[in-house]
Amino acid sequence: MTFNKDADISGNRVRRAGAGRATGVAVGGVGGIGLLILLVVQLLGGNAQDIDLSGLTGTNQAEYAPGEGEESLVDCLDGADANERVECRMQATALSLDAFWETTLPDQAGIPYELPGFELFTAQVSTACGAATSAVGPFYCPPDRTVYLDTSFFAELSGKFGAEGGPLGELYVVAHEFGHHIQNQLGTMDAVNRTGTGPTSDAVRLELQADCYAGMWVRGAVETKDANGNSYLLAPTQQEVEQALSAAAAVGDDHIQETFSGQVQPDTWTHGSSVQRQNWFVTGYNEGTLTACDTFAVSGDQL
Repeated sequence: MTFNKDADISGNRVRRAGAGRATGVAVGGVGGIGLLILLVVQLLGGNAQDIDLSGLTGTNQAEYAPGEGEESLVDCLDGADANERVECRMQATALSLDAFWETTLPDQAGIPYELPGFELFTAQVSTACGAATSAVGPFYCPPDRTVYLDTSFFAELSGKFGAEGGPLGELYVVAHEFGHHIQNQLGTMDAVNRTGTGPTSDAVRLELQADCYAGMWVRGAVETKDANGNSYLLAPTQQEVEQALSAAAAVGDDHIQETFSGQVQPDTWTHGSSVQRQNWFVTGYNEGTLTACDTFAVSGDQL
């Protein structure tokens, strides 16, 4: 999608980890960080809490604080900057997602939207879910309610995973992670069994729902506006929607397994097949409601 060049994206919405950022064990303990890397290195939208064995609880939310050396993206001012620079694009995307969910969540779920943190990092980062490296890929950490992303992942997405590339493919990644925050707010994460695997497992349903929430935002993104009434984004073209669908397919469990091992093992899936991920993104895009995105209400053959 293309950002409106006149949109105001200034402010401190997104943080960038500086050189002084601590990289040791964060509050709550590391848990299974080795397993986390092995699992999520091949998957988009990793949920770090899923394999933290230290019993992270809500109390960690208050204990965690950003580390020293963080910087805000003060040089990202308008939509023109977002169209030219990936970091500014991340800030603009977060602002649009905030505007969308600030309206949608109260209207459709009856609860206020709480802004998640959003931090860009390079190489490694310390979080309330433990220390992580870029190999983990983008992830959402429930205890500190923050999305973490190394923008080098976008090159990996097209170079290693075969995605078409393009801005909307990048924006889909961010919207998916914000989708996990919505699940956290709604209590979905705590209500389901995230330890199982397979095409119809709760873990897969959780990821497909986040894809659906991403589709909801793409549908409504053109209506999100800055404080001056300027739309953050222009309406997506069909080609741009195809970029998002290509990104969704690239991170399907079956595609990744076929690409890197030559074997597809559905019983090990944790995020869903390419077709599943595309279908649920399209459902969110076409329907635009939380109800339509209830992946836990459908039978296995409807996933």
